Amino acid sequence: MTTQAAAPQKLDGAVLKIAGVVVLGAIMSILDVTVVSVALPTFQSEFNATYAQVAWTMTGYTLALATVIPLSGWAADRFGTKRLYMLALLLFTLGSALCATADSINQLIAYRVLQGLGGGMLMPLGMTIMTRAAGPQRIGRLMAVLGIPMLLGPIGGPILGGWLIDVASWHWIFLINVPIGAIALVYAQLALPKDNPEPSESFDFLGMLMLSPGLALFLFGVSSLPETGTIAATKVWVPMLFGGALVIAFVLYSFKPKHPLVDLRLFRNRNLSVASISLFVFIIAFMGAGLLFPSYFLQVGGESTLNAGLLMAPQGIGAMLTMPIAGMLADKIPVGRTVPFAMALIAVGFFAFTQVDADTSYWLLCGSLFVMGLGMGGTMMPMMTSALRTLSHHDTARGSTLVNILQQIGGSIGSAIMSVILTTQLNKSAPIPGLNDPATGEPITEAGAAIAVQHGAQLPLEPSVIQRGLDFVADSFATTFWVGFALVLATFIPIAFLPRKKPEAPAVADEPNADSVDRPAPAMIH
Repeated sequence: MTTQAAAPQKLDGAVLKIAGVVVLGAIMSILDVTVVSVALPTFQSEFNATYAQVAWTMTGYTLALATVIPLSGWAADRFGTKRLYMLALLLFTLGSALCATADSINQLIAYRVLQGLGGGMLMPLGMTIMTRAAGPQRIGRLMAVLGIPMLLGPIGGPILGGWLIDVASWHWIFLINVPIGAIALVYAQLALPKDNPEPSESFDFLGMLMLSPGLALFLFGVSSLPETGTIAATKVWVPMLFGGALVIAFVLYSFKPKHPLVDLRLFRNRNLSVASISLFVFIIAFMGAGLLFPSYFLQVGGESTLNAGLLMAPQGIGAMLTMPIAGMLADKIPVGRTVPFAMALIAVGFFAFTQVDADTSYWLLCGSLFVMGLGMGGTMMPMMTSALRTLSHHDTARGSTLVNILQQIGGSIGSAIMSVILTTQLNKSAPIPGLNDPATGEPITEAGAAIAVQHGAQLPLEPSVIQRGLDFVADSFATTFWVGFALVLATFIPIAFLPRKKPEAPAVADEPNADSVDRPAPAMIH
């Protein structure tokens, strides 16, 4: 009897049924973030609130995610992934229903936190369920399935949110989750395999008291950057300092207990380490700038939210074309040989946005988004595949938690960096003498006036002033995109270290504490 690494297999019906449950949950949680971002101006008028107040509907959700994600690895092992996933679906659906009933901004923020507690567990649990169902030889193809909602969420959210607000009311951006959540709960009960929780491990209370508040404080500080415009603001540096200190304390402490809340020992696995760093840098670079692509269409082009979302569609189409191919390739070819080419497509497409002005052709920009989408489909999910492929069955939940924490931090940092740079550039615009904002009394700048006119405001200004303002806004976007482009190029550094040898399977499932996580799983030959 000899052993050899198992060959890649096709995805069977049972695995695809499980994937369907996870994709439903992912669609809800990811769409919800971008759908709500579209509704912020509506919340301001409906609840007579300031932008700083309504922004907490986003920040509160993000902080809830950051608090609960570290717990998901331990809870998945302790209670089983099916029970926990259904609980997460229930919390998210219940939170959605309550959000639709909110009659004050404070109520809405509180219900968004409840939503975030459920939403924060959906992605890491979904990745764990799919990784265990597919096995190491098919994880690439299955990750490609999960990647569809992850890439289409930022594109579909503005389209769906704009349409629902236009034809119905803001309540429906939350109510739409209720029937989807109910279907997902029934589907999960029928399709997910019965739980087989592993022997209970002691819960790391001390680690939780450091990591969850630390992440929440750090991300709160980062999320406050766009509002304050400077890291010197007390609202920014104080929570970032204390949050960072708690996270560092957790890192130093986490190697002592046998079962830490988040097992940083997994980073001894070179594939996980390199893929995680690559993914972290990539998300900072692309996700931050990616949020500004629709903003360009809104503020410079004067498009409606719905039209801006539709103009982003080529990116999703490109990703849908390459993602299934990339998933199959990830199961056969080392990701270090494919991801650099996909990343090059992103860089080529991104470069066009560094050249934008007030009159840049939409055909050029949509074509560039399509090229970026082709690259996106071959980048993000193969890197996730590389990160999780060589983990043992026992370590999969912990590895998924690590990857999701890095995604959350990277996305928040990227968004904050790009928002601050754009805001700083726009604030340099010259004020218009004698024209003040009636709400704040502050002088209106040429850039501010141009954006307002693009959205229907009637201001007593010469067309040349409006054009000058539009040119300034476009230049501000171009400058910000140059920073994003530089970060995209920086991503090639960690990508160069992705594995270039044939993917290896993890340690066998019945050896959860095996030291060598890179040993191929044996296949019996008679």
